[in-house]
Amino acid sequence: MPPADRFIDLLRHGEVQGGDVLRGVTDDPLSLKGNTRMWQSLGVARPWDKVVTSPLRRCHRFARSLADLSEIPLMQEPSLQEIDFGRWEGLEIESIWENEAELASSFWNNPFAVAPPGGEDPQAMKARVLQAWKALLNEQMGSHLLVVTHGGPIRIILGDVLGMADAALNKIEVPHASLSRIRIPAGGWPPSLLFHRGV
Repeated sequence: MPPADRFIDLLRHGEVQGGDVLRGVTDDPLSLKGNTRMWQSLGVARPWDKVVTSPLRRCHRFARSLADLSEIPLMQEPSLQEIDFGRWEGLEIESIWENEAELASSFWNNPFAVAPPGGEDPQAMKARVLQAWKALLNEQMGSHLLVVTHGGPIRIILGDVLGMADAALNKIEVPHASLSRIRIPAGGWPPSLLFHRGV
C-alpha cells in the first residue's frame, strides 16, 4: 500500500478574558464565548491522532480538554507561543497608536522587521516557530495533527507553506477560533494549504 498523505490543522485560540488588548505572553484564559467558538470550529468530526499546543492558558486548557475527550496524546510546545510584545503587553491597540504612532505604524506595516519596545525580536520568534513547524512536518506519530496556537505563529507557518515574504504576513487574517488545514503529501512533495477560514 502506498504511503498516505498527512494533515496538520492549525487552530487559533478563541476570544480571551480581559478585553481587546495586545496580548502576547500575557497568560489570560479564554472567555466562555471563546471556548464555545473553538468547539464550534472543530465540529463533530474529530480526526486527530495527537494535539500539540502552546503552553499559554488560552490554548492549553482547550487542548487538554479536547485531548482528554478524544483520548489522544497532548504535547505542549513552548516554541509555538505568541511573541512577547514587551511594553505593549496588555495595552489597547488604539492607545498604542495614539501614543506611539510612528513605531506602531512601522511595526504593523512589517512586524517581522520591527520589534515591539522591550519585546521579543520578531526574527527570533519566527525562527523558533519555524523550528517547531519543521519538527511537526517530520512527526511520525499520527497522520493528522491538531496544533492549537496563536495568530502570529499561524501567519508564520502559512507564510512558510505559501512562500510569502515577511512583509506580507500581516495581510493574512487569522480570526479567533479560525481553523486552517495543511496537507503534507506522501512522496516528499511540499506541503499545501487546503483551506483557511474564520468562524
